[in-house]
Amino acid sequence: MQATRIDQKSPEFHTPQLQRLREKKARDVTTEKRRLVEVPYTASLADTMNALMANRISAVPVAAPPGHWIGAGGSMIMESDKQTGAARKHYIGMVTLLDVLSHIAVNHVDRTGEFERKMQVPVSSIIGHCLESLSLWTLNSNTSILDCMEVLSKGIHRVLVPVDSNTENVAGVELVEFAHSYRMLTQMDLLKFLKAHESELKGIMGRRVRELGSVSDIVFGVTDQTKVIDAIKCMNMASLNAVPVIEATMDIEEDRSQLINGKDRKLVGTFSSTDLRVCPISQLESCLHLNIVDFIQKLAESPLHEACNMKNSTKELITCHPESPLQEVLDKVINNHVHRVWVVDEQQGKLAGLISLTDIIHTIRTWILSEPT
Repeated sequence: MQATRIDQKSPEFHTPQLQRLREKKARDVTTEKRRLVEVPYTASLADTMNALMANRISAVPVAAPPGHWIGAGGSMIMESDKQTGAARKHYIGMVTLLDVLSHIAVNHVDRTGEFERKMQVPVSSIIGHCLESLSLWTLNSNTSILDCMEVLSKGIHRVLVPVDSNTENVAGVELVEFAHSYRMLTQMDLLKFLKAHESELKGIMGRRVRELGSVSDIVFGVTDQTKVIDAIKCMNMASLNAVPVIEATMDIEEDRSQLINGKDRKLVGTFSSTDLRVCPISQLESCLHLNIVDFIQKLAESPLHEACNMKNSTKELITCHPESPLQEVLDKVINNHVHRVWVVDEQQGKLAGLISLTDIIHTIRTWILSEPT
């Protein structure tokens, strides 16, 4: 992400509403969130995938009995009994769809029963297959909205927030936490919260993403001829949850099993680990050797894909231009429930970069900090 330069704005934008936004806490963002979805450490990968699909989520914390585990990143995040305070669960990591898919794709062997065997291993055995699940964070419920934004603007996609806490505001993530229950706070939750308070952010919403420095111009993708299994391996190696699908060209000889520089190439779709959330386990094995475009089309025809209100990314590309206002990009992210918007040039529609949730949160936080209190 580029360094962000945001100039001081005129006094009409220095409103009491912005101060009220500054005073919001993590608990204000998670108030309406449902109870935490989790899986036990003994759950199989098949059970975990079913939990992800049933709850329409892309990551889930793994719970184990206390006293026998070291948590991801050395964390000691415990769920305690409300009456006695005794620890009853230890959250030992976060398993994402990319973890599961990487386990399936890496060292894949086309052998009868191999896929079923991989799907029956315990979920605890794959924690850490991708970078995100090596870290497990918690934010105090009294953490200020600006400190929440700081954490989630550093590439951390989700954190646990205790439902009740008497501790005063703590800046930054914590590695030790005891609470009787938690809720999940994600980057998308935070952006939806900011969207609900967009009147307080009117000083930045109309500004162009290019001038805000929100566009990351380094973007790697795969071609439309890349197989699903190779795309998953590439995403795992680069710790990417999604990649742009670029039109293959006869003018350039390129390895279709590797990431390619997508800059100034024609964008034809998006391949995301989230796509496989709606792929039934019984069909997943047969899809691994499809090329990405055929796979996306096959998924789009499934009833589960429609029920989850997901889009065919080769037909409904979510894009913006460098001159698009931040408001437009934020609306596209939330309305389409995507985690990045591809930036294309206005003349030829060639890929120019991307704007991620991390970029948007960083941009808005930097602007808020630049405004006088």
